[in-house]
Amino acid sequence: MTQPRINRREVLKSSLAWAGAISLGTSARALGFVAANDRPRVGAIGTGSRWCQKAAGLKGPHGTAPDFRKLGDYVAICDVDANRRGLATELVKDWCGHSPDASVDYRAIIDRKDIDIVHITTPDHWHAKIAIEAMLAGKDVYCEKPMTLTIDEGKKMCEVTKKTGRIVQIGTQQRSEMTFLKAIALVRDGRIGKLKKATCSIGAATSSPQIPVVDAPKTLDWNLWLGPAPQVAFRYLAGDNGETKSWSRCHYEFRWWYEYSGGKLTDWGAHHVDIATWAMDKTATGPVSVDPVMVKHPVAFKDGFPTDDSRYNTATEFLIRAKYADGMELEIRHDGTNGITLEGTEGSIFVARGKLSGKAVDELASKPLPDGAIERVYKGRPVVDHLRNFFDCVVASKEPVSDVYSHHRALTTCHLAGIAARFGRPVKWDPAREMIVDDPQAQAFLAREPRKGFETSV
Repeated sequence: MTQPRINRREVLKSSLAWAGAISLGTSARALGFVAANDRPRVGAIGTGSRWCQKAAGLKGPHGTAPDFRKLGDYVAICDVDANRRGLATELVKDWCGHSPDASVDYRAIIDRKDIDIVHITTPDHWHAKIAIEAMLAGKDVYCEKPMTLTIDEGKKMCEVTKKTGRIVQIGTQQRSEMTFLKAIALVRDGRIGKLKKATCSIGAATSSPQIPVVDAPKTLDWNLWLGPAPQVAFRYLAGDNGETKSWSRCHYEFRWWYEYSGGKLTDWGAHHVDIATWAMDKTATGPVSVDPVMVKHPVAFKDGFPTDDSRYNTATEFLIRAKYADGMELEIRHDGTNGITLEGTEGSIFVARGKLSGKAVDELASKPLPDGAIERVYKGRPVVDHLRNFFDCVVASKEPVSDVYSHHRALTTCHLAGIAARFGRPVKWDPAREMIVDDPQAQAFLAREPRKGFETSV
């Protein structure tokens, strides 16, 4: 089934409303296309369920690739799992009418001169390395959240984005959802008075039984899957758990290991803390303290490291409180209804996917928001689908709504929450210098030494 081609002029239609006098000639800088009607040529790195559930052997249509291909052409894919690589190849052939080049090593995509956009849907510990190398190779990047595994990686992402001028959108799609935009517009318009506190309820994380060491599947390049993470044995236990029907150190379940992710704190935290930080107008700064009021881990920790490598190790239950220099607070907790509560001096509102409630919301019927209020939240542009915002910004060479810089600041709060949780003590943060104060042991967790052969050059 071949989709109708959407050319660059079509992508420009929504861009021209806010991009000013952009000609097809000047906008060609963003992608370097040969002809004005060319569609972006895309390389996918990682083709698991977030890319498309069908590529992971699941029945659902979910994932970003089905919508991504409406605006660009996949010409190459990469995955370290041969089964997923094969399924992704067949999907692209079905979508685009041609088989993409397929590889196990992401550098086969980075090194290609004809690829305009790199679409990253790998496990978290690979995100920054691939994104940085893609930008340095002249590619624009769409990277699934969370952008980084560490705070140091976030600083490098900001540095390279500024240095190269590439367009990078993070997959925090809530930034393009009307309920969240309306919530922030209400805050900006003073409908709940002065904002004092944001509470992010992100849900509890899972634990696991003891997972045995087994041989990695012959279809999986376990060494490349690990990449910059430490070399460890492959662990797997079949069972009625999650989309993979297993407990493991690998596909989907990687998010419950601090070695590859931050657990719920960077999984759902990357979404809700991002929106809360945006609403609080703290996207250029950060908290001054982060306190792990209550944290439960499924294994014991010593000096910030788990003492049992046979079980999931990220926090399962938590209440973590971040405080800012002006007294504002942000809480991250496992309990409560999934969503964000924004509390002001004159009321509060609750926002979640598809839900917005509170007195200020009820009053919109008689007191609507001012004209353009939501567009001003959305960086002065018409609100569009999150992927469309990215493609528009690539063509117009504009900063996307979910930019590297603001995401780094919001995610820093999530990373600090994880560091405080691992040590079981509060940390003091200097947002100007971006360093932990008076705690060298915790400060050392801002970066991780990559495995030899997987370093990132900036």
